[in-house]
Amino acid sequence: MSKRGIALFAAAVGLVSVSTPLLAHHGTSVFDMGKTLTMKGSVTEWNWANPHCLLQFDAKNEGGQVVHWIAETQNPAEMVSLGWGKASFKPGDEVTVSLLPAKNGKPFGRLTLVVLANGKTFVTIKEGVTPKYAVGSSGDSKSENIPAGSK
Repeated sequence: MSKRGIALFAAAVGLVSVSTPLLAHHGTSVFDMGKTLTMKGSVTEWNWANPHCLLQFDAKNEGGQVVHWIAETQNPAEMVSLGWGKASFKPGDEVTVSLLPAKNGKPFGRLTLVVLANGKTFVTIKEGVTPKYAVGSSGDSKSENIPAGSK
């Protein structure tokens, strides 16, 4: 094998080893799929970007302290079909947020529902469709995780 061939092989192995962890990106094991948190807060930032949109908001915990939360959705293309958009939220908007929290207790989660102060509701699943993140390893639907009133 020539030096050029060895160099190309080494570069290919390097790229594969660096990119392989990206395949785990779409897992849901970080979220507590059996628990839904609902809280009121104020939007601090709305990131409309791939691979996931992020809603950042401040909410008070039970002790009255303000906690900064970050909640993800699917990608913008999927969110558009559900009525979400780049201008859906702006800093200062008062929201009620339902999310699947991170298992490690950090203020991070997967959005299931957002309601603005004027009553406008944003859902993250289509009615009658079981989302990918709500299907367990056995393939059983876990639709009981969908908050009431999200239709």
